[in-house]
Formats: sequence, structure tokens, C-alpha cells
Amino acid sequence: MSRIGNNPIAIPEGVTIEVKDKEITVKGKLGELTQEFSGVDIKIEDGQAFVTRPSDSKEHKAKHGLYRALVLNMVKGVSQGWTKELELVGVGYRASNQGQKLDLALGFSHNIIFDLAPEVKVETISEKGKNPIVKLTSHDKQLVGHIAAKIRSFRKPEPYKGKGVKFVGEQLRRKAGKSA
Repeated sequence: MSRIGNNPIAIPEGVTIEVKDKEITVKGKLGELTQEFSGVDIKIEDGQAFVTRPSDSKEHKAKHGLYRALVLNMVKGVSQGWTKELELVGVGYRASNQGQKLDLALGFSHNIIFDLAPEVKVETISEKGKNPIVKLTSHDKQLVGHIAAKIRSFRKPEPYKGKGVKFVGEQLRRKAGKSA
């Protein structure tokens, strides 16, 4: 029994959900998202969405909680939006943006220029004495997470000094250096 799948999804004001031919479309003030689904049924009744499964087979049980979580993320995304923040730790590491182009100086011989999807808004924060922060915002949780992971992959944090690109609030596993 899926505990997550059985919970109803509250639909806030200004959000509309349409279900037709195994495709769900969620529209809100921040945008529109579409997701195909299979193995479950989605019903909308008096301001709530319910995800039900036709049987207790292993496949249907697995998809029950999955699609409920995806629909909830879509509803939250079009009403509130999703944000990821990345911190650049290291001497000389800088970030700046011109529109949808993110310019990263991460200690390589050339700067990395990264083109972002038009759905994602980028903001760079540079304060004196603090590490630069890259803030990504969008209505699509999957897209924001994918782009944040791609930016982090340019220079992952190393375990000795912690230099690199990390998520704000991420706990790094640190190692002791050489013992002389």
C-alpha cells in the first residue's frame, strides 16, 4: 500500500488541471506543465486530485506513488515555483550572467559559458567577503534540478578543502590531509 499515493493533492486557486488520453496538463500563474502517465487513473473532485491504481500488482504500486509525487510537484511549480541555489567555494571563483548566459570562472584556463533554457531564470549574487551564489528559478522542478546538477558537475567539491560548486546547505564529507 502506497502511503504517498493515497494522499489527495490540494489544488490551490488559480491552478487548473486537465486529464485526457493518459496526459495531464497543469496550468497556473507561472506557466504550464504536461506529463504523460500510465498504469494509474487521475480524478479531480471538489478542489482535490486523486491518484488511484487499478490493481495491487507490483508495477501499479510503484507508479501510484510516483505519479502522485510528479503531479504534486507540477501543482507546486505552477503556483509557487522551484528554486535551487549553488555556492562557488574557492579563491577566484566567480559567476555572472547576461540574460540566459551564465559565465563561470572556476579555475580553468577559460571561463565556462553555459546557455540556460528559457524557462529557467538565473540570478548571480556576489557580495564582498562571501562566496558567489547562483540562483536558479523555474516552474519545472526536473529542469531546475537537471541544470543545477550540470553546473555542479563542472567543478564538484573536493573532500580536502571543499573547493568547488556545491548546493547551498549541502553537507560535504571531509577528509583529513597528510599527517606529518
